[in-house]
Amino acid sequence: MKRYFTSLCVIALFVLMLLFPQPVFKGASSGLLLWFNVILPTLLPFMIVSNLLIGTPAIDAISKVFGPFLCRLFGVTRYGSFAIIAGFLCGYPMGGKVTADLVRKKYITWQEGQYLLSFTNNISPMFIISYVVWQNLKDTSRTMPALLILILSPILCSFLFRIYYRPGARSRSSKCSPLPRAAAGSLMDSCIMNGFEAITKVGGYIMLFSILIALFQNLPLNHFLFSLLFLPSLEMTNGIPLICASSLPADACFVLSLALTSFGGWCSVAQTRSMVQGTRLPITPYLIEKLITTLVTSLLAYTYIRLF
Repeated sequence: MKRYFTSLCVIALFVLMLLFPQPVFKGASSGLLLWFNVILPTLLPFMIVSNLLIGTPAIDAISKVFGPFLCRLFGVTRYGSFAIIAGFLCGYPMGGKVTADLVRKKYITWQEGQYLLSFTNNISPMFIISYVVWQNLKDTSRTMPALLILILSPILCSFLFRIYYRPGARSRSSKCSPLPRAAAGSLMDSCIMNGFEAITKVGGYIMLFSILIALFQNLPLNHFLFSLLFLPSLEMTNGIPLICASSLPADACFVLSLALTSFGGWCSVAQTRSMVQGTRLPITPYLIEKLITTLVTSLLAYTYIRLF
């Protein structure tokens, strides 16, 4: 049944693309320009450098510096602390990619990888400040509240997810030994190629979901759930402007924009799924955990609006 449903969806998308070539061109152009101008220069350097850090003794130095504090706070191993740093600072889908790379290299166990994936795959602080608040919400007074809410939400949820994932995992993961490191020249080549492969996947997903948004915008549907919840949820960078350009009050735009930023959109879910392939890290629990984090973000944002 699932296979037939997927086939029908693909056929329907193909037919829509043939019937509406102009929205397809518009969506593909906007998606690729977004990827080339923003995502490529922002994420690719971090992907290459994170690959180098994992493949060299540098990860040991970083883990020794930040590990003691992060291990106590989140209950992870010292190598797992690197995924926390990357996930909170570099943006989607770096948290998922670094976690998957650590599992592949056997720095952490599969159990710890599941726990890390539940809360480390987040948006970068620079994206929150520049794109969400300054460019779309256009209210600099809410820069710090937005930043704190979007960082605090996954941290709070991590304590909840830890109850399920963490019992006994720490002692098991410490027994894992890293794989042998490659020679410097071949390591650099493989890190660069891995980074380009990953960033190309991200660009492909952004283009496809931008096309979906452009196609759905041509449908004669004006219901609130469709125009302000479903459409924006497809792809975050296109969805936030849709919310902020609507006739909703500024406070409602603030709550919805932060909720969408916390979730990351279905495009980021697809990106994360592609990053963790081959590790047995399941995507369904990750999706549930992102929805829980989104709910917590919405509640914190609404509480802020009511209090201040």
